[in-house]
Amino acid sequence: MPKKILSGVVVSDKPNKTITVLVERKYQHPVLKKVMKARKKYNAHDEENKYKTGDKVSIKESRPYSKNKKFEVIGEAK
Repeated sequence: MPKKILSGVVVSDKPNKTITVLVERKYQHPVLKKVMKARKKYNAHDEENKYKTGDKVSIKESRPYSKNKKFEVIGEAK
């Protein structure tokens, strides 16, 4: 099964080697047929503490680093 790759904006970089990424997606509501926005925050592993708040990054699914951290940073998002 392929790994999930998401892109979003870093909203927090306070924990050591961890960033919080806000991922926004758009989908069409099944009944109302209206385009909706959904936002979700993911904790991602950042080994070098390289990314700061406001950076656009890509993250991919990986082995669990902790209870809530199951993604790791690939690099800058385009």
